[in-house]
Amino acid sequence: MPLEMADQEETPVPLPSAPTIQLAGHATLQPPLTRRGYGPGLVVITPGDPPSPSESMPKDGQEGSLKTKTLDPMPQKKWAEEGYAVVQLTPEDGKQGDDGWDIATALNQAIETLEKLETCNVKDRFGLIVYGKPSQYTTDLASKLKAAYEAESRLVASVSFSTNWDLSSKPELVHLAGSALTSSSPRAKTRQHYYAPAQSSSFVLPSSPDFHYGSAAVSHTRSLSFLRAHLGGPIFDLEAIWDEHTAFEFATRSVARTMGTMVDEPYVNHVPTLTGGMGREALTKFYRERFIFSNPADAGLELVSRTVGVDRVVDEFIYVLTHDRVVDWLLPGIPPTHKHLRIPFTSVVNIRGDRLYHEHIHWDQGTALAQAGLLPSYLPFPYALPDGRTAGSGKRFEYRVPVGGNETAAKLEDAGAHPSNGMFEYEVREVDI
Repeated sequence: MPLEMADQEETPVPLPSAPTIQLAGHATLQPPLTRRGYGPGLVVITPGDPPSPSESMPKDGQEGSLKTKTLDPMPQKKWAEEGYAVVQLTPEDGKQGDDGWDIATALNQAIETLEKLETCNVKDRFGLIVYGKPSQYTTDLASKLKAAYEAESRLVASVSFSTNWDLSSKPELVHLAGSALTSSSPRAKTRQHYYAPAQSSSFVLPSSPDFHYGSAAVSHTRSLSFLRAHLGGPIFDLEAIWDEHTAFEFATRSVARTMGTMVDEPYVNHVPTLTGGMGREALTKFYRERFIFSNPADAGLELVSRTVGVDRVVDEFIYVLTHDRVVDWLLPGIPPTHKHLRIPFTSVVNIRGDRLYHEHIHWDQGTALAQAGLLPSYLPFPYALPDGRTAGSGKRFEYRVPVGGNETAAKLEDAGAHPSNGMFEYEVREVDI
């Protein structure tokens, strides 16, 4: 326990801090929220700015009171965590009448603000993101925005969620709720993506009842790739960020430094066992009490393959350990078996800017149990066979459990280590009860 006690006295690593600045009228400025601290500029237009779901996260390290669908923050903060300086324009109450607010003037002032901002390091080109659809704003905003956007040479690309905005005079990415229309014909400079499960153009906003996690995540990755290409960044070394995080977990064994590599409200989901944590306090508690100090001394990761995307690192690896203690996140509640385990794993790690947002960790729980000697070779088959046969009196059918042991890791590392298709020979057997 000395390591755990020492860690409890660690000072938390400060998170990037850059308070939102209220500008004139309906505008706010959020400098980049990354460890790097600088990046290109974006102008974001939203029909409203409800409180971020992360503000309602439970504060006791528990998840029982979590009522939101996601830990995603609202757009301005999310794009700042990606490394952008973000001016958000929010026409008051969306559909209010003319109060002197002019979109052309607002865009010009937003860009001038970004140009003067020290932490906005790209001064000659900026991106525009428009959320919602025109009907959520004043009736003439779409036409005025189109004219102002075409006239503003410093805005070089746009992302929106309705074709009715028509910002196609420059490279345009449009995310559309619903299935693709066979008659749809995108404009020349427009790239369109459809999201069949999404119910409305607000599917990407965590404050909306129509928020759809999968569609929002995929659309965000596409938007990020599109904007980086047109704004020249920001580009981060995702491999280095992920390797730093795992070094703090398995080598340094520091909860504070591990959490210092993550965004404000991160999460971890170990898919087979439903272990991990949602939100900073719950995840910190999980790392301290159930993960970092629960891993055996010889625990290690042997990388098999790595795929790096625009905002994700996907690893195949072998998790190696001697099960000499209770490892609750992997084999919950199971006493030490003292078996040496080599378990195939896959991790899908989402990195926002230069910090982790989430980890989805998958592994072969069957082989983990088999290697630990906790899975029988045969189990009862309580049904009739396909040919209609039933077990005789005093007998039962058993099937050979189709799970491999150490050979699963060996074949992942070397495809020729074991022959394929051996389990095709398994048969049901009839045994005495």
